[in-house]
Amino acid sequence: MLDIKKIREETVAVKDSLMKRGIKVDFKKIIKLDDQRKKLIVQNEDLKAERNKFSKSKPDAAIIKQMKSLGEKIKDLETDLDQVQSELDNEIAALPNIVADDVVAGGKENNKIIGTFKTQPKLAFKFKNHVDLATELGLIDYPRAVKMSGSGFWAYTGDGALLEWALLNYFVDYHRQNNYQFIIPPFLLTEKSAYTSGHLPKFREDLFWTQNKLCLNATSEMMLGNYHRDEILPAEKLPLKYFAYSTCFRREAGSYRAEERGMVRGHQFNKIEMFQFTKPENSWQAFSELLKHAQKLVEGLELHYNTVQLAAGDCSAAMAKTIDLEVWIPSMNNYKEVSSVSNALDYQARRGQIRFKDSDGKNKFVHTLNASGLATSRILPAILEQNQQADGSVVVPKVLQKYLGKKALKK
Repeated sequence: MLDIKKIREETVAVKDSLMKRGIKVDFKKIIKLDDQRKKLIVQNEDLKAERNKFSKSKPDAAIIKQMKSLGEKIKDLETDLDQVQSELDNEIAALPNIVADDVVAGGKENNKIIGTFKTQPKLAFKFKNHVDLATELGLIDYPRAVKMSGSGFWAYTGDGALLEWALLNYFVDYHRQNNYQFIIPPFLLTEKSAYTSGHLPKFREDLFWTQNKLCLNATSEMMLGNYHRDEILPAEKLPLKYFAYSTCFRREAGSYRAEERGMVRGHQFNKIEMFQFTKPENSWQAFSELLKHAQKLVEGLELHYNTVQLAAGDCSAAMAKTIDLEVWIPSMNNYKEVSSVSNALDYQARRGQIRFKDSDGKNKFVHTLNASGLATSRILPAILEQNQQADGSVVVPKVLQKYLGKKALKK
């Protein structure tokens, strides 16, 4: 969440930053609530000081009566304070993060390609889409998955399951070699955890919820961002670098966009997520590091992709800056995101009260950053389509051959 102090002291700058997202905010209500909060705190402290003064006196009937009256007033003030604080927190929680200075205004129409790896593969034969390839090669079973779970699901079978697992092993080995600590977290989260990550209150309807108010994680970022919630981290241990494997669950359906058939969009997919907790002065260095790792993973698979800096309106609410890696899917004649690299600054840390003690002994909020490293559900279609051969086979990327035990997928 945003810092109320920053809202008060840099009102114009915060307004301008949110306007880049297309969000016009009037901070009058927030500032008025904060004024009320401060006034109630002062009144409460004054009454407590007065009560403490009386408590040192020899009690008689008049003093006891006055202390009882003060106690009731303090209780009423604390009730009012809790109500004002709750209303203020809700107002601030509804605000997205400010964006970095180099993030341009507007929506996805203003996203900018800032890098390209390889060129679009030119096939000398009529290419097939990944759904047909996966079906013909026995890699994916769509009908039985739909029979079991409904639309938006698929089942990996045979070499398809092995290819999926090869991708995950490749990702895990890479992150371990780069000294990130491996975590397999719970896949169910509390509302507090979803709030800390920035998914609540805005994205409640996008999440799957159990009857006892736990949500299925939509991304490993949700768990990793809560790993050190309500902790004061040792400054000398920062940055803390983690990566996590999880199956991710989202309510978005695979059928509402005809061109996004197959694995491109569904309710369930596997992903490895990188995450860092850093000191504020080091967070942009960490951002560059995470971007480099994500790029190396895609390039290791020898897939054509673009690096795209998102405009403010296309960044998620919690993030100050995001760069996406988008792979080419020939059958869609389009690029699809396989990694988002993002810096939340102190937005998530404030929600989760994640701090460190600086050299002056003061507690400060860390910065949190995350990057997909990577999600498989769009990488696999890109491999099938970009590496397909005239005979219907698919060449396995070299980095995956040791895991899969074969150089090509054939009927």
